[in-house]
Amino acid sequence: MSSNESTICALASSMGKGGIGVVRVSGPLSQAIAQKMLGFVPKPRYAHYGSFFDRNHVEIDQGIALFFPGPNSFTGEDVLEFQGHGGLSVMRSLIESAIALGASPAEPGEFSKRAFLNGKMDLVQAEAVADIIEANSEQASRSALRSLSGVFSKQVNTLTRAIIELRIFVEATIDFSDEEIDFLQSEQVKERAQHIQDEVQEILHSATQGAILREGLNVAIAGKPNAGKSSLLNALTQRSSAIVTDIAGTTRDVLRETIHIDGMPLNIIDTAGLHESQDVVEKEGIKRAIDVIAQADVVLMMYDAQDQSPDFSLLPEKLDLKKLLVIKNKIDLTNERPGRCIEQGKTQLSICAKEIQGVDLLRQELADMAGLDSGAEGVVLARKRHIIALEESLEAINNALLQLEGGAIELMAEDLRHAGQAMGSITGEFSSDDLLGEIFSSFCIGK
Repeated sequence: MSSNESTICALASSMGKGGIGVVRVSGPLSQAIAQKMLGFVPKPRYAHYGSFFDRNHVEIDQGIALFFPGPNSFTGEDVLEFQGHGGLSVMRSLIESAIALGASPAEPGEFSKRAFLNGKMDLVQAEAVADIIEANSEQASRSALRSLSGVFSKQVNTLTRAIIELRIFVEATIDFSDEEIDFLQSEQVKERAQHIQDEVQEILHSATQGAILREGLNVAIAGKPNAGKSSLLNALTQRSSAIVTDIAGTTRDVLRETIHIDGMPLNIIDTAGLHESQDVVEKEGIKRAIDVIAQADVVLMMYDAQDQSPDFSLLPEKLDLKKLLVIKNKIDLTNERPGRCIEQGKTQLSICAKEIQGVDLLRQELADMAGLDSGAEGVVLARKRHIIALEESLEAINNALLQLEGGAIELMAEDLRHAGQAMGSITGEFSSDDLLGEIFSSFCIGK
């Protein structure tokens, strides 16, 4: 059990009016609150229909009461739920009554945090609770459910144990170097380390796809004024999201819209035209455009088909060319057909955004660049911190293999320790209070 002995309460259903509303109470005062607000302590895991009362025994509502004694509950503590009519006044009165009887208002994610601290779920599963709620596609929902059911955690825990076992063997070799433990069986050690390396890479690939499903791919549309960037945004979103005119420089700020391609969210970002300007407002828009382009996952460099070629000098310095896709727009003016080709080592699509010609080619190209397999069943909904931890673990394992080749077994053991800690941070085996606070503060209240 956690050391926190307070009792918390919050609305566990959606805010606003509804047919049914749920108020959840968790902590040692749950039974006492049930006795006051119901007139009895409910039988565990049975639905009781009756009246809900405030502390002065004035009836608030009628509905269903459920009681789950700890540790067999969501949080691992005694949990009481009131399921009543979802009116704002009713829900507010139930919460105020529970607070008057000793409960405290729950912080965002506090129920899930207590479930984690009490060993009811690991950190990945706790995060999956919020991810299921926030999932904006069927595939994202299925992937989050896999995380909640423990698929991702099992993969991580299996790898963590493999890393620890290899580290124990290496450290035993160091401690008993005069004994019969022959580290020259290094081929076996190398094979085990390489197997772990392969497994981490496989999970990293799956998690990267899951992160795309959760957070979306950030796609920035760049180019000179009047290149057709806003028309492309409208073509992709299939609505008039941006103002389109023949006047150059219509877009002066960053405009964002989200679409889905085969269940993958794409955050499409229209930016101000890139050129030299003395206008104060336009200069600020261009500055923001450069910042967005530099941070985007994919950059669509648009240019007018009547121009000879795009002006790459307008783009931020040191832009990763692997994420650059060239868009030749307004092909209706040059009597060209939509198509795909490679120009100077860069993929180029010929389209007419205004007439929505070739936009399907762009949609497919974006899906391919994301590397998302819409039919994959093993994808779990991962977060950025999971990706970072897996990358740190993979780097440490790569270093451990290098140390093995050089015979530096002490350094290999240390690299394996770092790899194990990085993997353990995913499920919460190694976690700081600051990390937990950051994670659970992003949850909605009542979860």
